[in-house]
Amino acid sequence: MEIDSLSVIIPVYNSADILPVLLQRLDAVLPNLAPQFEVILVNDGSRDSSWDAILRLTQKYPWAYGIHLMRNYGQHNALLCGIRVAKHPIIVTMDDDLQHPPEEIPKLLNKLADGHDVVYGTPENEQHGLWRDLASQITKLAMQASMGIKTARDVSAFRVFHTRLRDAFADYSNPYVSIDVLLAWGTAHFAAVKVRSDLRLSGKSNYTFAKLVTHAINMMTGFSTLPLQLAIYVGFTFTLFGIGVFCYVVGRYLILGYSVPGFPFLASIIAIFSGAQLFALGIIGEYLARIHSRVMNRPAYVVGSTISQDRIDNSA
Repeated sequence: MEIDSLSVIIPVYNSADILPVLLQRLDAVLPNLAPQFEVILVNDGSRDSSWDAILRLTQKYPWAYGIHLMRNYGQHNALLCGIRVAKHPIIVTMDDDLQHPPEEIPKLLNKLADGHDVVYGTPENEQHGLWRDLASQITKLAMQASMGIKTARDVSAFRVFHTRLRDAFADYSNPYVSIDVLLAWGTAHFAAVKVRSDLRLSGKSNYTFAKLVTHAINMMTGFSTLPLQLAIYVGFTFTLFGIGVFCYVVGRYLILGYSVPGFPFLASIIAIFSGAQLFALGIIGEYLARIHSRVMNRPAYVVGSTISQDRIDNSA
């Protein structure tokens, strides 16, 4: 695919040792893809010297642009920040750990040329443990419920899309961000291609089982009414169960002449219904918490400083 320009956005978190290698490989790939390009490195509150590494790299590569966030907001929040400042018509997003090989970017661009608006690079072989794979599947199921498209099961952080899609979420300010769901607000033309997935160059992944499950819950409660519908189904199911128990007790009394004996039976029924009520209240409470967060108007991110050779430095 022949393109005039593109922006590559990379959220950075504790990757000071990997960034020089990553940009070296991008420097070998990007000039062959477009005459104009930029790489936006968004430092998401790293605890190591990642920002110092970004400062050095922006001096070495004039097409590199660094953004320093005030604290750690999360990968998707950092991506949203980068997407909003991208200046080219096509955006590439990828991780900072070299598990997404820069050499695979042409595959995504070629698929994009077929008329799609968003193309994901799906790993040929997942290289995670059992619990991480399980959490990833839970997250993808939640994403499918939030996005409402079949390719939601193929999403990954390695994606290419048209910059114009950001107009669909230009005014979005919620602290809970899912880039894939936001992209689904602007288009239904998604596709996926298989790409090579390499091992992380150093360190370990920051996405644990607990973080992935939390992300899945955030997506379901932040971008979908599925949990509320689930609460309705649970309530309806236990209502039918209660009617069944009532019929059983009355029928036993009419047929045998005595009711169901024993405290354990009554206690079990009460526990079941109490659990169902607490489950429904928990879901409602989660939605109320998000409304509360929205009322406080918390930002998705706050930029501390920026650095680039061809852009004016600023702070916020």
